[in-house]
Amino acid sequence: MDENRHTRFLYTRRAVLETATATAALCTGLPQVALGADTVDAETAPTPVTVELQVNGRRHVLKLDPRTTLLDALREHLALTGSKKGCDHGQCGACTVLLDGRRINSCLTLAVMHDGQQITTIEGLANGETLHPVQAAFLAHDGFQCGYCTAGQICSAVGMLNESRTGTPSYVTENLAVAQPELTNAEIRERMSGNICRCAAYPNIVAAIRQASGGPS
Repeated sequence: MDENRHTRFLYTRRAVLETATATAALCTGLPQVALGADTVDAETAPTPVTVELQVNGRRHVLKLDPRTTLLDALREHLALTGSKKGCDHGQCGACTVLLDGRRINSCLTLAVMHDGQQITTIEGLANGETLHPVQAAFLAHDGFQCGYCTAGQICSAVGMLNESRTGTPSYVTENLAVAQPELTNAEIRERMSGNICRCAAYPNIVAAIRQASGGPS
């Protein structure tokens, strides 16, 4: 019985040694791509490109990795941190900015795609000390709590009001023949549905947008 135990122990030990030797030999023969990912990444990184961004009325010339998102370019290279990185998947709206007056999720688009276009962030909405009407309405109606989503909410509201003024319908617009649909609470909620407020300040946000649109709040 003891001899059998000793034999099993030797066999197990031998198997372990053989496996270790084989693994070492295999690793020795592996290509560099498997053994040194960091080195390979450095060697294959794309060549930086020069991009000219027009942000809040100012011209910025940046040299960026072509994979840099517009959000990262604004936050990491221009120190415009009002636009927030919430989900990085275009699902929360915290990164919303205006591109030629149209609202976009800056986390879903590359900076190099917007060379020369007019970009407006939350930092560029006010006129000096005078707040944009949407900003003032958010303050008046306390349309925020923690404030993390507020910049995206405000930029999205500005873009949404522009869409409404040009007659763009929404999913809940009842009469498509109307040149400018009335911004009811239902319309505002639908049009702002891409912007999430985890503090659930939605009633105040809707009231603020109604005021900014000129309707009763």
